[in-house]
Amino acid sequence: MKIFLRTFIVALLLFVLATGTGFAAPKEVKIGVIFPLSGGLATTGKLLRIGVELAAEIVNNKTENIDIPMAKWEGIPGLGGAKIKLIFMDHRSDPARGADLAKRLIKDEKVVGILGCYNSSVTKSVSTVCERYGVPMINSNSTSPPLTTRGYKWFWRTTPHNVTFSHDLYKFLIGLTKGKSKGVGKVPMKDLERIAIAGEETEFGATGIKVLEELAPKYGFKVVKAIKYRHQSPDLTSEVQAIRASNPGVVAFIPYVSDAILFMRTFKSMKFSPKIVWGQDAGTVQPGFAEGLKKDAVGVLTRTVFVPKIAEVKPVAKQVNSLFKKRSGEDFSGTSARAFTGLQTWAYVLNNAKSTDPKAIQKAANALYIPGKELIMPWKGIKFGGEQKGEMGQNILGSGMIAQWQVSPGDTVPHLEAVYPFEYATAKLIYPFPKWK
Repeated sequence: MKIFLRTFIVALLLFVLATGTGFAAPKEVKIGVIFPLSGGLATTGKLLRIGVELAAEIVNNKTENIDIPMAKWEGIPGLGGAKIKLIFMDHRSDPARGADLAKRLIKDEKVVGILGCYNSSVTKSVSTVCERYGVPMINSNSTSPPLTTRGYKWFWRTTPHNVTFSHDLYKFLIGLTKGKSKGVGKVPMKDLERIAIAGEETEFGATGIKVLEELAPKYGFKVVKAIKYRHQSPDLTSEVQAIRASNPGVVAFIPYVSDAILFMRTFKSMKFSPKIVWGQDAGTVQPGFAEGLKKDAVGVLTRTVFVPKIAEVKPVAKQVNSLFKKRSGEDFSGTSARAFTGLQTWAYVLNNAKSTDPKAIQKAANALYIPGKELIMPWKGIKFGGEQKGEMGQNILGSGMIAQWQVSPGDTVPHLEAVYPFEYATAKLIYPFPKWK
């Protein structure tokens, strides 16, 4: 009897050690993904989805010629080779709907965690649900700064946020006054110091305006006009008239893609050409922005975290971008590249957790470090912590870029060229913003 008991105990211990828990490793791991898949952001949502699906495919299947560890995994090694199963939900840019979808994913689909949600307002409501249920959420794209200052213990964000990007704008403008931009001499401060801001009246736009306003005087700039407008507004004539009347040298706007296109068409109809037109990512970085405006997009600046030309200096970005382009017909944008990186982060967290237990996932996320060489992003890596007062769960190794829509001879649709940081510029800056013809 004693021999039998000893044998049983040894076998049980070996089983526990092999699985990391005491239960058999799951064959699949469900992750809920909440994105805007219909409505005005449907095109954006489609590219977000392709980015996430591509990352999951690379994790689940051995992928040749991709120089990152997860391409060799064939499932999550720490979970016995379990495959990632994605369950997509469409929040339609509605925070209340997003919260309901999160509850459905948690209670009915039994997901181990959530990825989403692009719109900062939806991310805010969904993360509140995840916090209430103790379910991990990783956010890849939302940039409202307060999202990581709420003391939430189940929320992590991989992308830099609007504080970082707003600092970048002002550092870029200061650099112009010092003649640091390729192809441009020193720009007089008087040409740039007056700034007008237009942001949609959601979490994304409202917090973006606030940050730009707070930082302006610290860099020697003055916000002469700040306007909030309704998302997907059918007409922006009065808003552009008010901006033009304030006589700004720089216009900074915080739109989603349909609004961004309408802004530029209204600028053109009024022959309004400030010295600088800069967008806070989102609408101004999407391929649809350039496709909708064609050469009228030339000269517009956008903050971003990725431009396809990064592939020229980062081989892994080129390798993964080629797969994305086969699926979508387009290069990665900052939006889709961040979505890919968000799912990659989920894969690394699960592998390190070696369990689907929420507490184990939480511990693994808080201790996570992904070196920059394993990312397609031009970041130092991913490590969660805080940079603002009271901040937690924010990737402190991310960084931003500024790119400009430009055309080469024979092009009908502009492409993005990096113009900041100045040392990574891939083309000469078009300055000032071109006069309308």
